[in-house]
Amino acid sequence: MDPIHVAGTDKGRVMLFALSTCGWCAKTKALLNDLGVAYDYVFVDQLPREEMERVYADMMKRYNPLGSFPTVVINGRVIVGFKEEDIREALI
Repeated sequence: MDPIHVAGTDKGRVMLFALSTCGWCAKTKALLNDLGVAYDYVFVDQLPREEMERVYADMMKRYNPLGSFPTVVINGRVIVGFKEEDIREALI
């Protein structure tokens, strides 16, 4: 998996697992952009099938056993769903 990097202010390791068709994922991505932080993201549904299955299984094992999107990992803190306050707090 080669995540896409978005340049911005370094707030540590920020990774977004998203679906390209998910409205909440789009809102999460827009929030990160508005906050101007550097982050990486991957649209899991746009990966080749085998890689998609591997990345999804890894995401569920490491971060989110329910496998829902968006899943944001900010310096080891996992935030599932669009939770603006939690995301802002984790980036302080």
